[in-house]
Amino acid sequence: MTEHDQIRLGKTLWAIADQLRGAMNADDFRDYMLSFLFLRYLSDNYEEAAKRELGADWPELPEDSRRSPLAVWYAQNPDDIDMFEDVMRRKVHYVIKPEYLWSSIAEMARTQDPELLHTLQKGFRFIENESFSSSFQGLFSEINLDSEKLGRTYKQRNDRLCDIIKTIDKGLAEFPQDRDLLGDAYEYLIGQFAAGSGKKAGEFYTPQQISSILSGIVSLDAQDPANGKREKLGKVYDFACGSGSLLLNVWRRMGRDGVGKLYGQEKNITTYNLARMNMLLHGLKDTEFEIFHGDSLLNEWPLLREENPAKKIEFDAVVANPPFSYRWNPSEELAEDFRFKDYGLAPKSAADFAFLLHGFHFLHKEGTMAIILPHGVLFRGNVEAKIRKKLLLDGHIDTVIGLAPNLFYSTGIPVCILVLKKCKKFDDVLFINAAELYEKGKRQNRLLPEHISKIVETYQFRREVKEELPNGSLFVSRRVSMEEIEENDFNLNITRYVSTVKPEPEVDLQQVHTELVDLTNKGKEALARHNAFLRELGLPELP
Repeated sequence: MTEHDQIRLGKTLWAIADQLRGAMNADDFRDYMLSFLFLRYLSDNYEEAAKRELGADWPELPEDSRRSPLAVWYAQNPDDIDMFEDVMRRKVHYVIKPEYLWSSIAEMARTQDPELLHTLQKGFRFIENESFSSSFQGLFSEINLDSEKLGRTYKQRNDRLCDIIKTIDKGLAEFPQDRDLLGDAYEYLIGQFAAGSGKKAGEFYTPQQISSILSGIVSLDAQDPANGKREKLGKVYDFACGSGSLLLNVWRRMGRDGVGKLYGQEKNITTYNLARMNMLLHGLKDTEFEIFHGDSLLNEWPLLREENPAKKIEFDAVVANPPFSYRWNPSEELAEDFRFKDYGLAPKSAADFAFLLHGFHFLHKEGTMAIILPHGVLFRGNVEAKIRKKLLLDGHIDTVIGLAPNLFYSTGIPVCILVLKKCKKFDDVLFINAAELYEKGKRQNRLLPEHISKIVETYQFRREVKEELPNGSLFVSRRVSMEEIEENDFNLNITRYVSTVKPEPEVDLQQVHTELVDLTNKGKEALARHNAFLRELGLPELP
């Protein structure tokens, strides 16, 4: 697998999606496209494992045969099927009947089999209810194969599905059957669908460049980031995980065995299913992650409801990109919730600090939290000012990073990253103003790898920088004392401390005055000489 293959497959699949969806809304078609890719992944993975398990008993079929070897084995060994499936559940953690494998479905599509739609429905139900443990129920709950968006009649829907699956299968056939390749293609497509979804994209996708900044920060030693990357993160939590891309970015940065378990929480059912598929597509076993469908603000996850400090779960890293300035309606009971009672409730107009306090409550004392928020949290007044002040006085806000505008699909506004810790080493706050650090794009701006490295390294080594960028603007960072922040009434507006505006050069007024007097005198002398010539010629003088 090469990076070229990854990019080429991603673009191939996106072109297929663009071609096949026709008049269908991109969000609707996304669910079909990604579900079929997921089925292909599960099938490839399962057939590889079955071939290893059966060894010499794996049927060797003629090259022109279109039957699944596993289907042949099932037909030849009916008495051994139950034992075989028990073994596969232990080793692979799931089972797929031969008739529901991608190869079987693709063959039905190629031959325009009128039973394709029914078979897909049965296959999805089997995977949801019988393939996995109960935690995977409802995985395809948002995929409506009876939707009129596919066609008004059964035949129209069946024909449309045949065309979609046949085209996807043909496109995938050009590439090696590499599981990592398909996982990366899946993530690429999520990004492309997000780009086409406008504001809705904020519900399920954080651009990879931004994810890389957060994962780079939380993977470093919490007490002193200059010590470098941590050997292991036991538990990582994203309480607004969307499609899971941010969690996966942390997992990739830490390496295959660098994370004990990923935990995600997602309120939107469709996005929740996307996240579970995304985890499996990247090779994580169902024991290596846990995604919960529920509202973080209401703390609906039983795992997180333990009030006894000795028993509560804590995370070595918390990352999040929650919805900006989300309107909520907190009850009176929430004011006494263990997450908020020491700080106060975020206002109804903006739940930003409620999200922050939720994640911060579950952060381990030796952990790091990095959260993306709108700039308003840095300076808004009333209860938000009280929450901000307490976090600062308690020594929990470690770093404030300002990013460039128009980096997100869901908004064009510039946003900030807040880095929080429960036991931080430094008694100042590091401000990094990266508002001018970006490459301009047609539809939105983007961060290049060197931009990401510059931000993460400035945080890691707590550097104070004032660097002129190629575009003539400044990249600035400064360590600001708590005394100075207190003098500014605990306002964290980045430009108060680190401005990217280049100072005007100092002007020496005495020197300017002297130069003007000199120029005036020279002008008078030149006029006198000129008028002398005019008099000699008998011409009128200049005034």
